[in-house]
Amino acid sequence: MPIEKQLISSGAKWENMFGYSRAVKMGNLIEVSGTASVDEGKIIGINDVYKQTKFIIEKIEKALKEAGATLNDVIRTRIYVTDISLQNEVGRAHAEFFGNIKPATSMVEVNALVLPELLVEIEATAYL
Repeated sequence: MPIEKQLISSGAKWENMFGYSRAVKMGNLIEVSGTASVDEGKIIGINDVYKQTKFIIEKIEKALKEAGATLNDVIRTRIYVTDISLQNEVGRAHAEFFGNIKPATSMVEVNALVLPELLVEIEATAYL
């Protein structure tokens, strides 16, 4: 029997424009797409990587909930920052949500994200 595939949408215009889903659940696996600090076209936390990180993880949490999961089910995060010197602020926000969960993670510096005001983007993998 084939594994059911559930597509989770945030309603962002880019999902249809670029052909992706906020998250995809197949069986017990949930992959959450790269998530930025944007809400209804407005950037949350301009010039504040800590606020952006917190907002992003809250968005990831909403997508996971729709897939029947919680942050406790996250086994991996991937963090992309435009300035690695901000790692402590990103890490502090990440630890507020994942301090006891301790998923595997990576943090990499990238040249740019899709909007110049974005300082961080995060992906997550969860397993039920």
